[in-house]
Amino acid sequence: MARGNIFVVTAPSGAGKTTLVAALLAADQNVQLSISFTTRAPRTGEVDGQDYHFVERAEFERMIAANELLEYAEVYGNYYGTSKTWIASVLDNGRDILLEIDWQGAQQVKRLFPDAVGIFVLPPAIEALEARLRNRGKDSEAVIAERMAAAREEMSHYGEADFIIVNEHIDEAVRDIVSVVRAMRLRLPTQRIRHGALLDALKA
Repeated sequence: MARGNIFVVTAPSGAGKTTLVAALLAADQNVQLSISFTTRAPRTGEVDGQDYHFVERAEFERMIAANELLEYAEVYGNYYGTSKTWIASVLDNGRDILLEIDWQGAQQVKRLFPDAVGIFVLPPAIEALEARLRNRGKDSEAVIAERMAAAREEMSHYGEADFIIVNEHIDEAVRDIVSVVRAMRLRLPTQRIRHGALLDALKA
């Protein structure tokens, strides 16, 4: 059985990453979303074990000390991280994993899994990103300014990704991310495992 791929999707807040990832998961049943652990409180409608694994800060720090996390980062005063054991189990079963994480987490994953595929989602323009944040109608000017500063820092790391998707039109962006996932499965090393008998026969 061919081992699964790790796809790391990174984007600034407001770039449409959540919508894009949801569309990919609906289009490809072999991609499994990694559910992160976090120390932040659940928001209205969020379900433990479905949206996040919600844990106390002391428990998260125990997981860090025990080396149980593939990656973790502190964002706006809260920890977010990915279980190392769960990742290994899914990959060994031949399924692909998708991680929605920031640039810090992406760097940590790449160090442990150099073959992980980095996908960076960008807005069509900085102004479009700010407009999307404002159109949410949820944040104060101070929060918007903070998020824009964080977004600029995030986007400065686009060069660390393998693929760049500019999310100007969501339908096109969905086709792009689905194409990346499917193309990675067609690489020669993977196809050699899946179709070894056929490829060996062609050498005769």
